[in-house]
Amino acid sequence: MLGIYFSGTGNTKYCIERFLQECGDNIESYSIEDERAIPGIKQNDTIVMGYPVYYSNIPKILKDFIQKNSSIWEGKKIFIIATMGLFSGDGAGILGRLLESFQAKVIGGLHLTMPDCISDIKILKRSLERNKEIIKKSDEKIKLSAQNFKKGEFSQDGIGLLSHLAGLFGQRLYCYNATKKYSDKLKIDREKCIGCGVCAKVCPMNNIEIKEHKAVPNNMCTVCYRCVNKCPTLAITLLGKKVVEQCGIEKYLDKTI
Repeated sequence: MLGIYFSGTGNTKYCIERFLQECGDNIESYSIEDERAIPGIKQNDTIVMGYPVYYSNIPKILKDFIQKNSSIWEGKKIFIIATMGLFSGDGAGILGRLLESFQAKVIGGLHLTMPDCISDIKILKRSLERNKEIIKKSDEKIKLSAQNFKKGEFSQDGIGLLSHLAGLFGQRLYCYNATKKYSDKLKIDREKCIGCGVCAKVCPMNNIEIKEHKAVPNNMCTVCYRCVNKCPTLAITLLGKKVVEQCGIEKYLDKTI
């Protein structure tokens, strides 16, 4: 068994690692950006795949990864972990249907609410204590799901017709274009930018360059919010106009977890 994930600010990475930890010792997991991901998928029959749901849809970077490597999914048993800030409907289901189109077998899904990573929209913000509580509840759900997984009983969150309709009409139908293409909406305030290069290093799309000591975005943003949340001068925004609160999984974890 192997874990494969795409993670923006660390929520999905954390959930995959916790699930695999509960399933057994020394089960490896790789980001889709890791060169070991493809060989790992080829060598394992069961894949636990995690991703953050965007607008009840799949991030463009993950969809491209799956389609580009379409031949490796045939016969693989896939368990999907979908993380979300608010609502998904069929987060596991929509990814499952894509994988099934390449002859994978989806055995189940798990939906987990996690702290929202969209740091430049105030309405989505929760208190620190509330986010810590959200992670604790998800941790409990992960533990139970993993225990059942080991017994061959797979949770079915987001799988089925009703979940499909909830995801489609709840959000995806109205925000379809938000994930259809890479975004060109990333904004960098040149006055605030100090040219440190942190944003360029964390970007999974190599979408940011440092030119004349300033960060410059291109048109290939996958809306993961890594750069927005890591910029030391709050110079980067995407959906909103001002950074309200930078978010990262490490901010909400108690040392006891």
